[in-house]
Amino acid sequence: MSSTAEATTGKESPDSRNGRMQGMAHGAVLCLGAAGLLLTINQTFNLGLLGFQPLGNSFLYYLIGLFLAAAFLCFPARGDTGRSAAWYDWMLALAALTAAAYLGINGQRIIQEGWEYSAPTAATVASGVMLLLVLEGVRRCGGGLLLAVALFFGAYPLFAEHMPGLLWGTGFGFGDLIRSHVIGMESVIGIPMQVVANLVIGFVVFGTALTVTGGGRFFMELAIALMGRSRGGPAKVAVLSSAIMGSLSGSVISNILTTGTITIPTMKKSGYPAHYAAAIEACASTGGTLMPPVMGAVAFIMASFLGVAYADVMIAAFLPAVLFYLALLFQVDNYAARKGLKGLPASEIPKLGATLKDGWPYLFSLGMLIYMLLFMRLESYAPYYATVVLLVIASFRRRSRLNLKRGLQLLHELSSSVANLVAILAGISLVVGGLSYTGVAGAFARELLQYADGSVPLMLAAGAITSFVLGMGMTVSACYIFLSILLAPALVEAGLNPLASHLFILYWGMLSYITPPVSLAAITAAGIADAKPGKTGIFAMRLGSILFVLPFVFVINPALVLQGELGQILFAAATAMMAMWLAASALEGYLYRVGLLGWPLRTLTALASMALIYPEPFSDLAGVVLVALIYIGHWLRSNHCGGQRAAITPGKNA
Repeated sequence: MSSTAEATTGKESPDSRNGRMQGMAHGAVLCLGAAGLLLTINQTFNLGLLGFQPLGNSFLYYLIGLFLAAAFLCFPARGDTGRSAAWYDWMLALAALTAAAYLGINGQRIIQEGWEYSAPTAATVASGVMLLLVLEGVRRCGGGLLLAVALFFGAYPLFAEHMPGLLWGTGFGFGDLIRSHVIGMESVIGIPMQVVANLVIGFVVFGTALTVTGGGRFFMELAIALMGRSRGGPAKVAVLSSAIMGSLSGSVISNILTTGTITIPTMKKSGYPAHYAAAIEACASTGGTLMPPVMGAVAFIMASFLGVAYADVMIAAFLPAVLFYLALLFQVDNYAARKGLKGLPASEIPKLGATLKDGWPYLFSLGMLIYMLLFMRLESYAPYYATVVLLVIASFRRRSRLNLKRGLQLLHELSSSVANLVAILAGISLVVGGLSYTGVAGAFARELLQYADGSVPLMLAAGAITSFVLGMGMTVSACYIFLSILLAPALVEAGLNPLASHLFILYWGMLSYITPPVSLAAITAAGIADAKPGKTGIFAMRLGSILFVLPFVFVINPALVLQGELGQILFAAATAMMAMWLAASALEGYLYRVGLLGWPLRTLTALASMALIYPEPFSDLAGVVLVALIYIGHWLRSNHCGGQRAAITPGKNA
């Protein structure tokens, strides 16, 4: 999880080799990251190192100060990452440390004396400084639009009492609002920051350790060994490797920049057009945001908002993610069959046994992590234990041993990733605070339910459009946090499953990665493939089109998020997998054992897919009947034509 921050932001942390991350700035970031990691471990395991065990709010202030300071040194005020840290970056970093230290030292007094409502002048000044630093941090790491959103909703209590109708809320004075945001427990140090401190940092450590010790190379070789030989093997390798790496990092862009530099050229070499190869990698990397066990910081935030264990979110997200990747695999297989594309030559495929023998430490540590999450429910401790086990095993092999160079790389990746994440989420927490303090969030949900007049499809459509539009300009985590406050309560109150409702918002918020005009994942992959970004975005949207359907399906049928009786879940999974296969066949115009499909058969196949995916017995029966008619008709036609196959030579008329 080398870039969990990126998973939620869609922005890359600066490369350790650029001019900004050299000399004193690089050393300072490493020191700040090491201090933040040590502080987090001390707090998580209740070690009391040197007698230091700050209260919850003090711990959060110290952590924000350390990583916000690191963010000012990592991320430039403007877009030039090649410049070294400027004098004002150092001043901002020092200001962050000073303000956080003051608030942290007075953490107990803040609670006991109610400083949120009445505080000394020094506390109000420190809160104001921290608030300005948080806004600058979100601007640097999230961009101007995210700053505008944080600023508007953060300042909303100043004018809420003058707003009409459902937008009316409790008003705050300027000083009261500053103290509420920084000293109160529902804004800067609210749920998002608590999740980062208590859960996410540990998973960043595990993912970074896995990558630094060679886990990325192993999982790529494992994907090649499993899928490389089959038709269209390079594309299947791209799907599988990106699914594995994305499940550990949760980062879309870094996934493309690591696995894509290998898979995209290989796909092009084997016959895939540049835009198609880039689209495959973009979709496969985007799906990593949804793939357990790690998924990304937003999944941990979701668990906290729902008040459930992270393991429950993992379980709920598992089947939809599998369905998405199955649909991708079916599509690339059908495309390869239609075009007559082959797999990789045997000389380029590693032996599966040798690959597993070489990479068993990564699988063992990953299995250990999953076991501790699902069965032992040690969410806070699991990633640290798994990291220690991985590093101990790796130390016995020179190739993966954590030497000084790898150790510094691990610390740098950890520092920049968490700094990015803290800067983003501290700013977005202002949205949470502004809407919570005014009471607008609850009123909005009630009014939405009333305006929809109980129509679930209408609310889902409105939610999908809103999530999609917000996802174009906001990060995935920001979009989710915003709508989980405003929209999710209305969906739940309408009778929909809470987990499915929150996943619905997350899915739609991340669609902008592969959908024009934003399509950040498609643009990144197109750059590697030397393809046209617009064309790549269109093909990525077509390949990932199942993502437009899946959220509606599992929010209506909770069995697909593994909620319900075992028999219902198994039946829903079987029919959904069959529906994915038929949808892929219709999209690519090729059906197994039938061959190339003309538009009449493609239409029937698409109808069969839609019938099977809708959770009604009659609909499922209609889907099965349509599939049976397609195959019976093909068999009769083949026999009537003297046994001649209906499939046309691959590559023609395609």
